[in-house]
Amino acid sequence: MKFTEIKDMTQVELAAKGRDLRSEMFNLRLQQASAQLEKPARLRTLRRDIARLETRSSQLRNQKPA
Repeated sequence: MKFTEIKDMTQVELAAKGRDLRSEMFNLRLQQASAQLEKPARLRTLRRDIARLETRSSQLRNQKPA
């Protein structure tokens, strides 16, 4: 997921997408613990996507009203 895709999302959409990504990461961690993880690089990309979402969410919260 690129930041340009995230830039146009609202705060509610960011929260929903964050929940989805976190649940996917949880499932992948379970697979990793049971040695069934097929794509270990997906954990890294998920972590970065979550960070991008959190960054944008923080920017929206700290934005001064016009």
